[in-house]
Amino acid sequence: MDRAAFYYPFHLCSRETLEHLLSAYALVHFRDYMALQLTPMCGTMAFPDRISDQYPDLYASGRIVQGHNVSGAISAEMGGRIDRDLADRDWRQMFHSALRDEPRFRRGFDERGDDAAVFASWLDAQWVSHPISLAEVRRLSGLKYDPERAFEYGMMLVKTSAALWYTIQFCQRYALEAATDSPAHDRLLKRILTRDHVQLATYLWRREPAQERASLS
Repeated sequence: MDRAAFYYPFHLCSRETLEHLLSAYALVHFRDYMALQLTPMCGTMAFPDRISDQYPDLYASGRIVQGHNVSGAISAEMGGRIDRDLADRDWRQMFHSALRDEPRFRRGFDERGDDAAVFASWLDAQWVSHPISLAEVRRLSGLKYDPERAFEYGMMLVKTSAALWYTIQFCQRYALEAATDSPAHDRLLKRILTRDHVQLATYLWRREPAQERASLS
């Protein structure tokens, strides 16, 4: 067994997911937490934990690899890739449908994701065609009044796109397969690969309903 995977889109996963991936791959790579610097005055926060905090034995044995940095300022190249996603009507529709219908996807933004009411401000279909770009999100970050909460919606888009593009970069750099347990992120990644003609092996583990319920508890 010599296959290796890069888990996405998060820097941690459930024990069930990890056990399944280690049964299929010789080793699994993990990114560090993602704290994006949007502007010099605005950025995202993340708890600086690592997968090795939970599984030191697997890290010591080399079955899991960590330390791939995805924090800091967004480069011009990465910004261009993010803008392609934000301008892609199909990608935006996939994102919006997942936000509206899939608690697993929403939990990536808020631990209360099983309650769709938390996201009520952004569930209307008009958001699919709402003009958003990285520059617009940066502009919105400086506003004191944002009644539509467009900045928060834009940041969800930016974080999702950035996480997927970092996945592509690391998989290409280290010859890894992109593996996830999130159907929505699998669809969004495959849309990018198809649209931009990128060759990349992907894997989606579809967890059983009981396992999914356990991850939400």
